[in-house]
Amino acid sequence: MRDSRRARLILGVLLAAALVILTVDHRTGESSPLRPLRAAGSYLFGTAEQFGGGVLRPVSTFVHAILTAPASRERIEALKAENAKLRAGLLAGKLNADRSKELDRLVGLAGAGGYKVVTGNVVARRGQPGFEDAVQIDIGTNDGVRSEMTVLNGDGLVGRVLHASARTSTVVLLSDPASAAGARLEGGKEIGVVHGVGEHGRLVQFRLLDSTAAMARGGRIVSFGSQHARPYVPGVPIGVIERVESTPGELTRIAYARPYADLTALDVVGVVVEAPKRDPRDAVLPSKEGSR
Repeated sequence: MRDSRRARLILGVLLAAALVILTVDHRTGESSPLRPLRAAGSYLFGTAEQFGGGVLRPVSTFVHAILTAPASRERIEALKAENAKLRAGLLAGKLNADRSKELDRLVGLAGAGGYKVVTGNVVARRGQPGFEDAVQIDIGTNDGVRSEMTVLNGDGLVGRVLHASARTSTVVLLSDPASAAGARLEGGKEIGVVHGVGEHGRLVQFRLLDSTAAMARGGRIVSFGSQHARPYVPGVPIGVIERVESTPGELTRIAYARPYADLTALDVVGVVVEAPKRDPRDAVLPSKEGSR
């Protein structure tokens, strides 16, 4: 009982002293004799607050990261999708620009030779019974395409139409071993036959029918043309001779030529639906400087 009374008495005295100290400190302001004590208290409690904040801040950051993680992932995925669209757009723009250039070259070649063409795109590499090198194009009978028509691109001869449906056609490439096209040396009347030899379309074989005719590396070959211009129209650039084989005692001479058209990377092509009224001869060949 005495202890309780004594404790209450001490508590009352302490409270009264605290009130007196606060009143004196407030009224005297900056000149307060308690200013050093107040500064020390502020330093001690401020340091404790900073320490507590330093301890709790990483925890708070971690909790915030956990709470915002789903939104961050969604934002990252959205940015990835946006970047993918941008890349696809740039690629499509480049493809369209490349195709535009190919189409310009094709129109120029057709104009120089007097060929009326319908243009299309190669959509697939397609094997056919009896043929190794064939492609499918996205134009057909609805566009005026028929079988046994000449196919070319902006660089030269590509092949011939094997068969056509309403919307698509199959083209046998000049590089196919079963392919054969009449050909002629530039600047002369010597004729021969071009055969495919495989080798991924890098070379074609030119067999000159006159074994005494001059033929050398760098000579250029154009299509001779078929009867009624089917399957081949005349004057289409075929290729440049890379090597001539020695064939003593034979009735023909053999050379291997690099095709003007890249038969391994075809895109824009044209099908000749109307032959020129006269043979363009060598007029369609590129300039010597522009030869591949």
